[in-house]
Amino acid sequence: MTIIPFERNVEFFWSDGLQSQRLLRVVCVLALAGFFSATQQAHAQWQIERSATTASLRGIHAVSANIAWASGADGTVLRTLDGGQSWRSCSVPAGAEKLDFRSVWAWDGDHAMVMSSGPGTESRLYSTHDGCRTWSLVLTNPDADGFWDGLQFDGTRFGVILGDPIRGSFTMFVTYDGGSQWTRQNNACLRTMEPKQGAFAASNQSLAIVPIQDTNSSRGTGGNRQIWFGVSGGWLYGFELTPLKLIAATNGDSTENGCIHAQPLPLGAKESAGIFAVAFHDDTYGLAVGGDYAQPRNGTTTAAFTADGIHWHVAFHPPAGYRSTVAWNPTDATWIAAGPTGSDISRDNGNTWQPLDHGSWNAISLPFAVGPDGRIARLVSWGQMHVMNQAPIAAVPASAKE
Repeated sequence: MTIIPFERNVEFFWSDGLQSQRLLRVVCVLALAGFFSATQQAHAQWQIERSATTASLRGIHAVSANIAWASGADGTVLRTLDGGQSWRSCSVPAGAEKLDFRSVWAWDGDHAMVMSSGPGTESRLYSTHDGCRTWSLVLTNPDADGFWDGLQFDGTRFGVILGDPIRGSFTMFVTYDGGSQWTRQNNACLRTMEPKQGAFAASNQSLAIVPIQDTNSSRGTGGNRQIWFGVSGGWLYGFELTPLKLIAATNGDSTENGCIHAQPLPLGAKESAGIFAVAFHDDTYGLAVGGDYAQPRNGTTTAAFTADGIHWHVAFHPPAGYRSTVAWNPTDATWIAAGPTGSDISRDNGNTWQPLDHGSWNAISLPFAVGPDGRIARLVSWGQMHVMNQAPIAAVPASAKE
């Protein structure tokens, strides 16, 4: 919110001449400030939709303003083809009735993947090619002590699965064919910086993929990707895939073997505190949000931002509490963060935040947000009834159409 400075030594009494004019100017400025504050507060609002489920929802992916998929506890998968006017329950994959689908990714109304998070073999990846009438099991966690936290694609056929550490290194599987084949990654960039570190499966946003655009190639076809993920303790891990290259780092960030390890949100060693969501709206501007889910109303150290894709800074005025999800709103050029105590909006690339609502939310993929008890809403921007769209760059992978 823009703060309008006021003259401190204004004399508040009625009189003729200069003093009354000064008072009138102050009253007008106050009125204008209130007006602009009200209009800014109304710039966006959440419109609650009927989900036809009471399951806790943590996965949401908007393919477009009309097509979106949501997922959650007890094998729940939902789909809308009409912008959220109606959400339909999908069939449950065989044997997945008790799984918690924390992640969902879709290419259109027919092709999608859902990933469950849980210990050992309760972490699984399923795919559908027929609008969720049937499902195929693609991959099961091979680590008995493992736990998968997130599934992301970059808008092409490249995707990543992130999991908690096994033998001192975070787990990562990569696909280059749209999800049919996955290869385990083994490199020093995944080595943990602290004992007992872990990622969070709160919103499917602990992981972010940032395509590095080749000036000689069309959009979305560049071969290199920056991988960023946030973990407990407020640490961020960053590196570049294909090939692995150094992301330059200074100001105390630790680099080793072409990796970056930074701690923009120093939150201590508590397992309940850290970075829960990372997002970029281009290859330089990014946000990391989190906090301590055991103290959801504590707004201290809950957001950090980067303006160059390298250096991270703690927000001057952070969100009002722990936040598990964050997304860029291109329609209004704003960031929106959300968590169990509400949502916040930033108009200066994440440095200052102001409240948007006080609802309970788990995850965002604009224009939609999901939360506990089947809660789904659509963001409606001020002055328009249709809103932004974070659709993938490319259409459904060729392999998924087969």
